[in-house]
Formats: sequence, C-alpha cells, structure tokens
Amino acid sequence: MTQSKTMFTKMHGAGNDYIYVNTLLYNIPDPAATAIKWSDRHKGIGSDGLVLIGYPDTIDADYSMRIFNADGSEAMMCGNASRCIGKYLYEKGITDKTSIRLETLSGIKVLQLHIEGRKVTGVTVDMLAPTLADKTQIATPDGSMTEGTLRAGNKEFTGTFVSMGNPHFVTFVDDISTIDIAAYGSILERNDIFPDRCNIEFAQVTADGDIRTRVWERGSGITMACGTGACATAVAAALTGRSGRKSRILMDGGTLCIEWREDNGHVYMTGLAEFVFDGEAEP
Repeated sequence: MTQSKTMFTKMHGAGNDYIYVNTLLYNIPDPAATAIKWSDRHKGIGSDGLVLIGYPDTIDADYSMRIFNADGSEAMMCGNASRCIGKYLYEKGITDKTSIRLETLSGIKVLQLHIEGRKVTGVTVDMLAPTLADKTQIATPDGSMTEGTLRAGNKEFTGTFVSMGNPHFVTFVDDISTIDIAAYGSILERNDIFPDRCNIEFAQVTADGDIRTRVWERGSGITMACGTGACATAVAAALTGRSGRKSRILMDGGTLCIEWREDNGHVYMTGLAEFVFDGEAEP
C-alpha cells in the first residue's frame, strides 16, 4: 500500500504528545525516519514521537501499538499513548468496546474507558506488575537497585530501579525546582549501569502527600509527562515508605492517579487523553 499523503492525529495525555497513525488505513514504510521527521518541533509537526495503531499479532488482543521516540528509537510501552489510543479507537468509531486489549512490546495492556455520552472522559490502564529485578535492564549483581546511588557530573542521586516494561530510575530530591533536569537526566540516562539507557524520574513528595515528578525520557528528553514513569514513581515511593499504594503523580502536563494493588500486584493508571488536531503529511 502506498500513498503520497498520510492522515494523522495529534493527541496528548497529560501533555505527553504523540502523532497517531491508523495503519489499518495507512502504511508507514520507515517509522523510525518518519518519527524523526515529524517530531521536529521547528521543521515538522512537533511531538514526543510517533505511535502506530494496527492489528495485533495475537488473538488475545484487539489492536496493537508501536511507539517510536523523537530520535527514531522504538519504545517498549507508553502509558499516556495507550490512553490516547483508547479514546482514538472509540471516538473515531473504530470500536464500540469500552474494554480494549492493546498489544505492546511489553505485553497486552487492558484499557478501561470511562464514557459519558459518546465521549471518553478518562482511561484506566492495567499496566501489569512492575519488575524490580532485570539484569538485561540494569547491570547490578542481582539486577535490582533500591535506594542506590549514581553520580551525574558533580552530584550524586539516590534512586530506585523499576521496570514497567521499560526501565526507570526514580530519584527523590529535596527541591525539584532546583534540579537541572536536562543536564542530569541526560547523564543518568546513559550511565554504564543501564545497558540500553534508562528513563529518569526526579520526584518530590509534597506537603499534601502528592508526588511532584519531572521526567527525562530516553530517546525524547524532557517530556510533559510519562505514564510508565508515573507508575514507576508510585511504586518506588511505596517501596521506600514515602507513600501508600495509591498516589497522585503531579507532572508538568497534568496529574495521573496510580494504584499499585496488593491483590494481584498490578499497577493501574488513570488519566485523561485529549485530541489536539488532525492533519496530513508525507511520511
């Protein structure tokens, strides 16, 4: 299938913005190159990356999601993007299901749509159980790190490793407003301890018990929000006694509500998804 123009939709979840293409209708021959071209905020459409919606490879899922970061690298999972896909599929009339099984590179995620009339007012995503030890993602003797210390430039950061299908290093700081996210995030992302780089969350528990979090995403840099990062932050906070199993994660682009359930060990993320605009462009 070839075409000169491809229809796309730009959406965001808590400010984490991606360009969505329905590959049931349009072919993207080189998604990595297209992600780089379209994501450019000065010469392209502008986004944190490209998301492809397609058919799954298994009968256990309804649809599939592939994500390419702004630098062309492929991501395993994105919670904000998955919520947007739920809204996209339902409000564009592709499905009338309010529970959607979405195939991702980190497993099948179940999206529960909250509906008022014909509008999706929120989406809860079953992000499955976090992984706290994985030698393929962090090079420590047991593949884990809780309250470990990494150095970035002239500063040390104490943090916890949590994988939500993709790796995260969550570090709690005393005053998040004083942290140079770009400077320290870019160094920590590429620390030798992370074989395939890492997402970095800088977090601070507020006086109200919420968790203010800023994100440096591998492959994208500073983003307004990160769904898997919010989940990882909530898990790290619970593990280290900074919060209970329910948290409100306050990110630059909005708030995500996270619950790490005891009964099945799964992490559930609830938040908004919003359309920005539709358009067409050459891949």
